[in-house]
Amino acid sequence: MTTPDKDKVTSSTPTDAKVAADEAATAAADNAREAEVVADAEVIEANEAGELDSELEKAAAEAVAGVIEESEALAAAKAEAADWQDKYVRLHAEWDTYRRRMGEQREAEKVRATEKLMESLLPVLDDFVRTVDYAETNGETGLLGGVKAVQAKLTDTLAKGGLEVINPEGEAFDALACQAVGTVDDPSVPDETVAQVYQLGYRMGDKVLRPAMVTITTGGPKREKPEEE
Repeated sequence: MTTPDKDKVTSSTPTDAKVAADEAATAAADNAREAEVVADAEVIEANEAGELDSELEKAAAEAVAGVIEESEALAAAKAEAADWQDKYVRLHAEWDTYRRRMGEQREAEKVRATEKLMESLLPVLDDFVRTVDYAETNGETGLLGGVKAVQAKLTDTLAKGGLEVINPEGEAFDALACQAVGTVDDPSVPDETVAQVYQLGYRMGDKVLRPAMVTITTGGPKREKPEEE
């Protein structure tokens, strides 16, 4: 039986296997890089020769078209925003102008209304002057009648301007038009009846300019509430 030669026997260890695997992986990576370089060179050469694949050309064209479309949409949006901003600025300016004109118009109307009232009161002032002159010349005889005539004329002038006298004597007390300054015991009339008016009140339309100062009765029967319609 022949014994094998020890120099001719090869043994495989894990370290040797790992080294061999690393070398194989390195060789494969080198081959891949070489193939990539060759492929890139071929693409560049094909592009320079006008032989770029039609699919790549189509994809590039679509990408360019998309960019152009987005740019146009952005430009349109910016234009629309600028247009709305311009409209807002002009509308704000028009509103300021309108508000200023309305304020000036209201002030002018107040002035005209005051002028009209003053003009309507001038004849009343003339009557006062004549009444005082008459009293100084002829004494106090007939002065009361003249003063009453001037008062009636003044009241009529103010009534034409919308002023209404509040004189609720004998009527039910209305807290919105009257101010009670005292009470009077009177069981003959319903409770809270205006007994006496110390100072007349005045209103214009639905607004009470000054409530009447009155005294009201107490001790009488309760006033029946008006029936609701």
